Amino acid sequence: MDSIITPFRKHLTDIHEWHKMGEAKIYPPDSHLELIEGEIIEMPPIGFKHAGYLNRLVKLLVKIVPDEIVTSARNPLQLGDLSEPQPDFMLLKPNSDSYSSRLPISEDVLLLIEIADSSLNFDQTQKLRLYALHNIPEYWLLNLNDNCLEVYRKPKGEVFAEKTTLYNGDNITLSQLQELTIKVSDIL
Repeated sequence: MDSIITPFRKHLTDIHEWHKMGEAKIYPPDSHLELIEGEIIEMPPIGFKHAGYLNRLVKLLVKIVPDEIVTSARNPLQLGDLSEPQPDFMLLKPNSDSYSSRLPISEDVLLLIEIADSSLNFDQTQKLRLYALHNIPEYWLLNLNDNCLEVYRKPKGEVFAEKTTLYNGDNITLSQLQELTIKVSDIL
């Protein structure tokens, strides 16, 4: 008699179930989890290098963006009913209560930034696909492994139509805030 092989099954969840699990404190407070396309993903811990680059980025951008723009570091972004990543940094459209009555959604995002060393492959594939699918207009990936800034623009389906890789000595002008030009060396 042949044995029956049962395939592994994933338990996918949605935003509502995800939030109920958070309210029930199912996960330890120090866990770094994100909901990506219905899957609960445990992200690698943030090391000192990653944290230092985020601090540098926050300090720079908070100084130069117009006051009405909302700066958001390590906070959730609701993307449809199945995803709630926590990007390292976002610039968001003005909001009267700074998004305290709801989570920002893709239409609120002016710029989204991920900082990657151990998560580089995930950020270049799954997160890139997720952000393109949800029409994030500009996605920066601060690639600490290759010491460069990958800039993705013009989302089209599951990809971005435009990718530029910048290094020290280059400048970048934000597509959604064209009055802002930043020296890449200030980030790297």
